Amino acid sequence: MLYHLATVTLAPVLVAQGTYVRKVTPRLPEPEGARAGVWGSGPALRLLILGDSAAAGVGVDSQAQALSGRVVAALGEFHRVHWKLLADTGHDSSDVVKRLDDAQPEVFDVAVLSVGVNDVTGRTPVKRWLTNLAAITRLLAEKFQVRRILFSSVPPMHHFPALPQPLRWWLGRRAVTLNSHARSISARHARWEFVDVAFPLESGYMASDGFHPGEPAYALWGQHLAGLIRDDAARLL
Repeated sequence: MLYHLATVTLAPVLVAQGTYVRKVTPRLPEPEGARAGVWGSGPALRLLILGDSAAAGVGVDSQAQALSGRVVAALGEFHRVHWKLLADTGHDSSDVVKRLDDAQPEVFDVAVLSVGVNDVTGRTPVKRWLTNLAAITRLLAEKFQVRRILFSSVPPMHHFPALPQPLRWWLGRRAVTLNSHARSISARHARWEFVDVAFPLESGYMASDGFHPGEPAYALWGQHLAGLIRDDAARLL
C-alpha cells in the first residue's frame, strides 16, 4: 500500500529524476570478444548465458573480464565447456522471451539468466513478469533441453550510486518485489535455482556509470555461479 501511494504521490519527482539519470548516465558499450566457443578440458558441459546488459558484460572492456569469461574460465579448469552468450543491452524479460523464440534450437545443460533491471525501470507488471519467466522456463526446457536454470537475482537497486533518492528507494522496492516472485518460482520448480550474489556495491566494484558491475564484481559473480554449476555437474552430466 505504501509503495503504491508513494508511486502516485512522488510521480512527478520520479519522472523528473528518471529523465535526469538517463540524460547524465554514460552509455557504456558492450565489451569486445567472442560470444560462443569451447574452452577447458574434462567432461563436456554445455552452458548458455542470456539476458540483459549485465549478462552481456557492460562495464568492462572484454568478454574475458565479463560474466561469460569469468564463468567459462572457472568451469574450464574441470570441464570442456561449450558455451554461448545471448544477451543485449536494454533487454527485459519480454525481450529475452523473443530472443529465445527467434534462436535456433540447441542443446545446453545449464542456463544462467540475468534479467530484471529493465523490467524494474520499465515498470513491467508483476503478472507479465511471471508470464515471461514461465515462457523462458518452457523455451529453455523444450527448445534447448536445459536441465538447470540459474536465475541471478535482480540487483539491490536501492544501493545503486548513480540513482538519486527517492528514485533509488522506489526502484529498489520494485526490484525486491520481482525477486520475491522469482524466488517463489525457484522454490516450486525443480529446474530453477534463485542465486543471490552478495557482491559489494561500493564504487570500486561498480563500472564508471555507477549502474553496471565492474571487473571485480564480475569476477565474484562468475566464480559464485561456476561453483554452483560445478556442484550440480555430477547430477546433470
